[in-house]
Amino acid sequence: MRARGAVLGGLAALGLVAGIFVAVELGLGPFPDPEGCTAEVDGHSVSLSTEQAENAALISAIAVRRGLPARAASIALATAYQESKIENIEHGDRDSVGLFQQRPSQGWGTVKQILDPYYSTNAFYDALEQVEGYQDMRITEAAQRVQRSGFPEAYEDHAEDARALASALTGQSQGGQFSCVVKDDVPEEADDLDDSGLTGRAAIVRADLEAAFGKLSLGGFAPDGVSEGHMEGSAHYDGRAIDVFVRPVDDANRARGWAIAYYLVAQADRLDIETVIFDGRIWTAGKRSEDGWRDYSPDTEGRSAAEIEVLEHRDHVHVDVAD
Repeated sequence: MRARGAVLGGLAALGLVAGIFVAVELGLGPFPDPEGCTAEVDGHSVSLSTEQAENAALISAIAVRRGLPARAASIALATAYQESKIENIEHGDRDSVGLFQQRPSQGWGTVKQILDPYYSTNAFYDALEQVEGYQDMRITEAAQRVQRSGFPEAYEDHAEDARALASALTGQSQGGQFSCVVKDDVPEEADDLDDSGLTGRAAIVRADLEAAFGKLSLGGFAPDGVSEGHMEGSAHYDGRAIDVFVRPVDDANRARGWAIAYYLVAQADRLDIETVIFDGRIWTAGKRSEDGWRDYSPDTEGRSAAEIEVLEHRDHVHVDVAD
């Protein structure tokens, strides 16, 4: 009986450990949510690892930069899902590498070029734009015209996820449909400002944004730092914040603003981003990131419509980095 009791006790202990492990992995109860990203569009949910989200957001940002329709991003994302699970891998079938498993031997470029996600994504879109009528094709058909895969129907397996991601990441689905859980255990950085008045981390975000979206209208920083024009305690005064202007406030710029805001959230872990604000909504790294996007409601009493537009960040995306 004693042996049987010991066995039962051991099984119970194993069950408890397994239960705790599952709870930690899923973020149940008091345990923090696991890191990663989610898109929720029209009742369809897509979960991504941090690495997948970074790549998916870049693929979508380049589509926005090129002025391509969201359909192009859907096709590119479905292709990357099938070919690499949206991971920039250094191996594949024969000499295939990268997000789209492009082959140097088939003229896509050198291995080094293809492993550059900016290069490989632009190469994919260059080829897609040569496919007449791709906007009206099934996703798998358009992808196959570019890739010429031995499994031409495989891309359709990822079509629904790709459409949801593209809708969010190109800014067509707005208000917080894409969000990430990101830890905020970032080491402190020296306060030295560069010639433009930004900290090292903020300067990297600036360069990264323009690499993805092209030339942007930026503000909220100055060579000698800023000392007025922002709320008390603003990260702008420390050189840790950038404003990306999307003026005038209209449907097209609202979509562009959300594409930029979602891109920043997707890159938050990599770029040590702390806060993103746009269109009356706010996202914050750390424990608060588990809540996703929240209402942002500054005091607007007695303010004009134009002032409220600015205070609620309707005309610009705010991003700040850890100090």
